[in-house]
Amino acid sequence: MLEQIAKQLGAPLMSFIGGARPIYISGLNTSMLALSLTQVGEKYPLIVCADDAEEAGYLYADLEASLTPNKVLFFPSAYKRAAKYGHRDDAASLMRSMVMSAILSSRDEGELLPIIVSYPEALAESVQPPCEGEGESLTLKRGQHISQKTIMEQLYAWGYERTDYVYEVGQYAQRGSILDIYSYSSEQPYRLDFWDDELESLRTFEIESQLSVAQHESITIAPDLGSSSASGVSLLSMLPQGTYIAMSDEHYLTDRIAYTWEDAPEISDGEGFESLADLQAILIDKEHTNEALHALKPIYYRSAPSVPYEQVQFESKSQLVLGKDYDALKAELQHLQDEGYKTYLLSSDKKQSERIYEILFERGLEDIETTFPVIESTLHEGFIYPSARLALFTEHQIFGRYHKYNLRSDKARSGKITLSLKELSTFNLGDLVVHSEHGIGRFGGLITMDLGGRSQECVKIEYNKGDTIYVNLHSLHKLSHYRQRDAAESVSLSTIGSGAWQRIKEKTKKHVKDIARDLIKLYAKRKESEGFAYSPDSYLQHEMEASFAYVETPDQIRAIEAIKQDMERPYPMDRLLCGDVGFGKTEVAIRAAFKAVADGKQVAVLVPTTVLAYQHYRTFRQRLDELPVRVGYISRAKTAKELKSTLAELKEGKIDIIIGTHRLTSKDVVFKDLGLLIIDEEQKFGVATKEKLRRLQVNVDTLAMSATPIPRTLQFSLMGAREISNLNTPPSNRVPVETILTRFTADGIREAVNFELSRNGQVYVVHNRIQNIEEVAAVIRREVPDARVVVGHGQMSPTELEQILIDFGQHDYDVLVATTIIENGIDVPNANTIIINDAHRYGLSELHQLRGRVGRSNRKAFCYMLTPPLATLSDESRRRVRAIENFSDLGSGVRIALQDLDIRGAGNALGAEQSGFIADMGYETYQKVFTEAVRELKSTEFAELYQDESAPLKAGHFITETLVETDFPLSLPEYYVPQDAERILLYKELDDLVTDEELTAYKERLIDRFGALPKETEDLIQIPRLRRLAQDLGFEKIALRSNVMSIFLPADSSNPYYKSETFGLVLSYVASHTKQCEFRERNGRHIIRFKDIEHLSQALTHIESMHAGLEG
Repeated sequence: MLEQIAKQLGAPLMSFIGGARPIYISGLNTSMLALSLTQVGEKYPLIVCADDAEEAGYLYADLEASLTPNKVLFFPSAYKRAAKYGHRDDAASLMRSMVMSAILSSRDEGELLPIIVSYPEALAESVQPPCEGEGESLTLKRGQHISQKTIMEQLYAWGYERTDYVYEVGQYAQRGSILDIYSYSSEQPYRLDFWDDELESLRTFEIESQLSVAQHESITIAPDLGSSSASGVSLLSMLPQGTYIAMSDEHYLTDRIAYTWEDAPEISDGEGFESLADLQAILIDKEHTNEALHALKPIYYRSAPSVPYEQVQFESKSQLVLGKDYDALKAELQHLQDEGYKTYLLSSDKKQSERIYEILFERGLEDIETTFPVIESTLHEGFIYPSARLALFTEHQIFGRYHKYNLRSDKARSGKITLSLKELSTFNLGDLVVHSEHGIGRFGGLITMDLGGRSQECVKIEYNKGDTIYVNLHSLHKLSHYRQRDAAESVSLSTIGSGAWQRIKEKTKKHVKDIARDLIKLYAKRKESEGFAYSPDSYLQHEMEASFAYVETPDQIRAIEAIKQDMERPYPMDRLLCGDVGFGKTEVAIRAAFKAVADGKQVAVLVPTTVLAYQHYRTFRQRLDELPVRVGYISRAKTAKELKSTLAELKEGKIDIIIGTHRLTSKDVVFKDLGLLIIDEEQKFGVATKEKLRRLQVNVDTLAMSATPIPRTLQFSLMGAREISNLNTPPSNRVPVETILTRFTADGIREAVNFELSRNGQVYVVHNRIQNIEEVAAVIRREVPDARVVVGHGQMSPTELEQILIDFGQHDYDVLVATTIIENGIDVPNANTIIINDAHRYGLSELHQLRGRVGRSNRKAFCYMLTPPLATLSDESRRRVRAIENFSDLGSGVRIALQDLDIRGAGNALGAEQSGFIADMGYETYQKVFTEAVRELKSTEFAELYQDESAPLKAGHFITETLVETDFPLSLPEYYVPQDAERILLYKELDDLVTDEELTAYKERLIDRFGALPKETEDLIQIPRLRRLAQDLGFEKIALRSNVMSIFLPADSSNPYYKSETFGLVLSYVASHTKQCEFRERNGRHIIRFKDIEHLSQALTHIESMHAGLEG
């Protein structure tokens, strides 16, 4: 539909195209400009030069929305911030190269060039001249005969880097028949699959998963054509003859280029330019730009040129900014309809367009779908165009939301973060690991051992007193990372055979059972108690939800739906809502609170600190501002008189929502009719407060919230004791935070603070060393004398610190210099710059959390990470800060948080009292013990409550797991999967799989990434299936050695297994196969032995045949 509207808008402009004079278009906003220019770009080469990077981004997004795919390209600066800082941006280089490749191929093949969108600073940087770049691309076709060696030699000549796996632009990797290449001509890397010297398939693949996403008949590999060099030329000079250039006026482009030429370089960490002459070597001067411009045909869209021109006059108006006034929206739409306008609603989100329809329908508009059809795409700005009787209204402007554009570089940026996260989950030599049966040891690597003439890979772990164990590949699920802060220094390795580890496990299990028992009892009690069933949503609820400033994430929608369903049931709700900072937990809570108030109930919001109470009070009041709801809060900051009056109003029912700290659980706090209790950061409350809550909770709906994401394993084990909703997706239209890596200099700090103060904002400065925090504050006071600076840290009294944070929240100070206490402190939407000193000392999740403090409004936010020169940092630190710098989006957050979770001591999901046990055994092992303990409770003490879960009691319930030992050569050979770390990750992933569907998907992933499976890998993939079927049959262990399969049945002869139907089935199978197998008893153990097992498939056939009896 947008294509048709673009044709209509482009017609007046097209009538002047082809003439000799410059063209001046007036009366357009940015989105109308983009739509009208599409028609020029369909017939002639066109470059659009916006005034700055942001305007260019929006023009690019609008053009992309109204054109068929791949008809528009973005040409950015190759540097972050500005060329003078010298920080190259690999993802931007990729986009520059894509433009150059397109210019060269359109020249070679005579095709029309896609529309190019750029801005002055990008055009100021030179590109490789044609003689260096021309002919330097390699086109490959499916079925073509060419050797891997030939291609790799060409890549090497172009300066590509050879790696084991491809994550970043300009890398290639070879594994058997597979050759992966991340070309400078594509936003995704290519995977070439060879059959000898024939190119059998060409695919693009995702960086994160390393899996293929699309097949291609032909591809083009190119060198880095977008990089600047001393012999570089202007991009404008490389454009074909007859190219049109759209720009705001005739002088702005050349003036900006002149300014960039003279702007002296700033060396921040050894990566910049040494002198202005070095910087100018890669720039284009004003004279050369003017020369190139003379060959192009100009279209001006802001100011008329000084020479004679043709004018295209558009009479248009921008979409009205109605500030969520939906009655005014209805009036405006009706007015346009009466005037004969065709009005379209633009929304890229179906849910949002449905919401607009709902609001209009509630205001009496009928037949909305046909009168105001929705276009499922969006532009930056809506407009009204009288001469065509046409109006376009964008959903994000109706709801007053920030509109974010996406560039193609986003995919290319994900490589660094993926690699950093992968390193977190990899086992490296010397790492602390936990074996669930032997305790904490050190990882000794992957080694190959000779077992009876057959070689097998296994993992070596070193323990106290020089003891070593070797873990076979089928028991890797028993291994997990041991991660704690400063773990390496403080942890002592376990001693094998001492029994100490078993005692820790038993103690933990007992403790977990105590916690789980309480949860289950409360759950059972609530199930039986009578609750209040809320009525379905009212029109007020719809209106309140529509005024949300952001687009809800899918997780938010699911959580809101689940909470509403819980509230509408006749028994009390008990739900835990988990989600990272900034993922929208508060909004979900506000909606639940409003639903309760709409039905005449009161709501209590319990928070751990006075600061948070004040923050929530502000948020709730702001959000429910125009609705008939009264919000109050109690805290230490209130006088006795104020407190008394608030409590009296609460008792009389005059206050609908009360927010406060544990003071809310005092006896003098009396509610008229409490219906919903919301507990924020539940894990921070002590046992005493929780006990007081239990009294309130039995027949009141409860919604608890936590910033710590709960891993899926714990979630499953808690099923039936607590309902859990996870918010794992970040808000899509939050303003990205511009992250800048630089060094600590007085000039840099002055510039950052002054810029923020100039827009009336506030600044956080994070410095995590209390002993010299005052010195940092003194630097700021000296450099920015006007700034009101305050210092806050953990050694202050809680009251003093709370007051500082509240004062900062009320803008009594401009700059807060603090330690990491602000990581989960008060939310200050007005603070949009954060400066993190010594950023290299923080973990990924900490940096992410700190950066999450800013960018919480619709203003652009900045995060300055100050580090020593990058060259002096360790590889790990350098990669970590680079990863955060590249991922300005919140989206990476949840992946960082989940992977780095253990370091944050995430056991808090169930109560702080567990942190000691997590320290003893590491987080992942603790999870396993937790799951086991809850399962035991459900099948013993609470069997009646959970009888539905355990109804089909298989033999597998009699044993916890089946061990598999084998001397068959099962492995991922080194020639097939290079790099030990990658093999361990794949072995561990396989060992955690259970279902046949998971195993099939795993097999397909291996074939995609590494080519056809070797025989030893085919067999290896069958082991989890063998183990699962054997567990269903009640086998404790299967040993496959010297062509004999020995099956060990449960050691305890009083085990109920021996009276089960399953045991009878196993016996009858043995009885009917006496030639192949026999039943033995040795040292009190029951063993079934099968002879002549030469292949794994034979063993699997026997197990499958026995299992078939179970299924029948």
